[in-house]
Amino acid sequence: MIPSDDATHQFPAFDDPSDGYVRVRGARENNLKDVDVDVPRDAIVAFTGISGSGKSSLAFGTIFAEAQRRYFESVAPYARRLIQQGNTPDVDAITGLPPAVALQQRRGTPSTRSSVGTLTTLSNSLRMLFSRAGDYPAGAGILYSDSFSPNTVTGACPVCHGLGIAHAVSADLLVPDPQLSIREGAVAAWPGAWQAKNLRDILTHLGYDVDLPWNELPPEQQDWILFTEEQPVVEVTPQRDRVAKPYKGKFWSARSHVLHTLADSKSAPMRERALAFMHSGPCPSCGGSGLKPEALAVTIAGRNIAAMNALSLTDLADVLRPIAVAGGGEDGSRDAVAAAISKDLLQRVNVLTDLGLGYLSLGRSTPTLSPGEMQRLRIATQLRSGLFGVIYVLDEPSAGLHPADAEPLLEVLEQLKASGNSVFVVEHNMDVVRKADWLVDVGPQAGENGGRILYSGPVAGLAQVEESVTRPFLLGTASPSESLTSGKRSHQPGGAGADGTGASGGDVGGAGAELDPAPRRRAALGWVAMTGVSLHNLENVDANVPLGILTAITGVSGSGKSSLLQVVSKAAGSHVHTAELNPSHKDDPTPDAAEAPGGAVVAQIDGLELLDRLVQVDQRPIGRTPRSNLATYTGMFDAVRREFAATEGARARGFGAGRFSFNVAGGRCEVCLGEGSVAVELLFLPGSYGPCPACHGSRFNDATLEVEYHGKNIAEVLTLSVETAADFLADIPAAARSLATLREVGLGYLRLGQPATELSGGEAQRIKLATELQRARRGHTLYLLDEPTTGLHPSDVRLLMHQLNRLVDAGNTVVVVEHDMDVAAAADWVIDLGPSGGADGGRIMAAGTPEDVAANSASRTAPYLLKALAPH
Repeated sequence: MIPSDDATHQFPAFDDPSDGYVRVRGARENNLKDVDVDVPRDAIVAFTGISGSGKSSLAFGTIFAEAQRRYFESVAPYARRLIQQGNTPDVDAITGLPPAVALQQRRGTPSTRSSVGTLTTLSNSLRMLFSRAGDYPAGAGILYSDSFSPNTVTGACPVCHGLGIAHAVSADLLVPDPQLSIREGAVAAWPGAWQAKNLRDILTHLGYDVDLPWNELPPEQQDWILFTEEQPVVEVTPQRDRVAKPYKGKFWSARSHVLHTLADSKSAPMRERALAFMHSGPCPSCGGSGLKPEALAVTIAGRNIAAMNALSLTDLADVLRPIAVAGGGEDGSRDAVAAAISKDLLQRVNVLTDLGLGYLSLGRSTPTLSPGEMQRLRIATQLRSGLFGVIYVLDEPSAGLHPADAEPLLEVLEQLKASGNSVFVVEHNMDVVRKADWLVDVGPQAGENGGRILYSGPVAGLAQVEESVTRPFLLGTASPSESLTSGKRSHQPGGAGADGTGASGGDVGGAGAELDPAPRRRAALGWVAMTGVSLHNLENVDANVPLGILTAITGVSGSGKSSLLQVVSKAAGSHVHTAELNPSHKDDPTPDAAEAPGGAVVAQIDGLELLDRLVQVDQRPIGRTPRSNLATYTGMFDAVRREFAATEGARARGFGAGRFSFNVAGGRCEVCLGEGSVAVELLFLPGSYGPCPACHGSRFNDATLEVEYHGKNIAEVLTLSVETAADFLADIPAAARSLATLREVGLGYLRLGQPATELSGGEAQRIKLATELQRARRGHTLYLLDEPTTGLHPSDVRLLMHQLNRLVDAGNTVVVVEHDMDVAAAADWVIDLGPSGGADGGRIMAAGTPEDVAANSASRTAPYLLKALAPH
């Protein structure tokens, strides 16, 4: 650690907890190497370093974890067992540590019942406003606040159970071809094979003609077969099978079979098939609100609660403002109560609008929110909480934010500090880091080559630390766009490299490279032209996506970037082979219409004939349990297990490749069933997990661990980092290929056995990209990536961009949704959406080369892109 030369920042004695510093001694969490560091309180402190350097291990795994542990120590054992507790950090001592609150990056929760209103608790206050101060119909009784929630028994619509969406079947879907007879499969919704024969035999026994074309059956017979709730049980003698014995058969109408499949089947393909026979739309009973009629009859300012939930936060504030200031009357009167609740609501809504979230509505479902939107909603909730004297530990608060949205975020961080709090941010955005009061740089590299404190002091002092990878980016002497355009930026005439090939070599690039003031951009090889695109806030938009080059889609949060990417994905997926997406069905689109997600339609699409494959690389987890890991997902573990099975030790014991898997019986530890840990139940205390006493966390049994490959057993191989394993497994071509691509996308620090549950969204996305890169090179593929630089240090962005440019140079098309202006500046083409978010977005503000977009005064991205294009 290099302390500051400024005398005002010399550290007092360690044993003085009142000196204004959090003092960490002997931190060894994950890759931290017994580090000591002193960090000031009541300040904004930025933790920097490349991905995997150990900065999160210090900020979250050590400082926050210890603060949380101390809090739980003060809680009664009975209450403690109700709280999910974290691990005790591996650290000698920490002094001067206040209570801490962690705000980590998370994707929207899977529950469609969770919304902006429930996440911020604004819905609770709005429901109270309607309950206590709403205008009720004449003669109606007062409703409790729960009656205004679709998530409660008292409030949920009985038809859709509060979801707001109703599923209905129709004869047209159940019988798509009425020319067919029942024997020929007219009732398409019925199952196939024996079950279909069973239903036909039952109908024959009941007197129905299964060989008559469907459209010739009497309407009353059609209606009974498709929609009856009756389920007669009859003795059936199988038709055309004289050997089979009679049996009791139960009839299911087509609708009953579909509803039963949706309600009870655990098979995803069967449920998807059943949904194909249903219309899904707003519930006709509640109009999509999910509420009972009694709740919808109550109004505030002429609007019921469903209408209020649908308003943007900006419009909601406009409705609440006159109510908040007109609160006359006695305390406890309806007007006084309305004013008090509205004033509180208005203050909390204003915090959200100040953070640039005014385009969201309270009813917006959280699964549709970006990580940046989720993060800002949680920050706003904390800002309104009024806490002081705590440490807020934030995980990349600027992630997923357009530069224009990051500016109000910085103001919020300053407000948290001004309220008497400490703000610790793990951050890659150098604009945010420069505004910090103090900087802790961890590194120099990742994994085993990281875990050291390179610098702790005022931000400007990092300029003296040449070992820091962060230093050149913080000082503005380096930019990812300088070296990650696959050699397009060059000083040779016409943009050619020194060898005349148009490339400037395979080096990823250094900080000292100069930016060509007029870089040569790759030209499009064709275009996917879409007209009449409508999805979410995109309304009848025309968009052209160039082929054979790298395109960045930019715009402020909520402007429609991801929606446009979804439309491109779905439209292309219905025409070409899809590697990542697996649509449940692919209709043959008519020449003037194409399928798009969420019921959206592209009026016309041209140019897809130039593509033959689609790969969507998103940030969804590569697995949802610890049994899925880096080695299993990439496929390299299969090759490693085969090598173990080929050793003399394995052959002598009769072990095959399956013996070396912890997911199947045989080689795994049967005490923990290959989990590596077991649950420990404690009386009056919360259950916890500990290493398995039999395998000590190795996940395999002793006999399996006796077999070694080059001196290591299978469990020891899984503990290797990608960087180390690249040398150890160099003789296994399939594994070496996977490891090489993982290193190329900056994941050399991950362990082969790293559980999927421990990986960030950005890491999962890069693993998917590496898995794709290790395959045989092929052109004419469309790659779609949603914010691929999330969670990446600028030096890691260089590695990622180098790989994306390799894909383009191989004849493919890459489209990325991005907020990183250096990435946009390095692209060949930019499509900018705006001007704002929500209803004020959804329009293409500019499209062209980065220079063209930077010169467009209508674009909010333009000034930031212009700055990224400027020479450093």
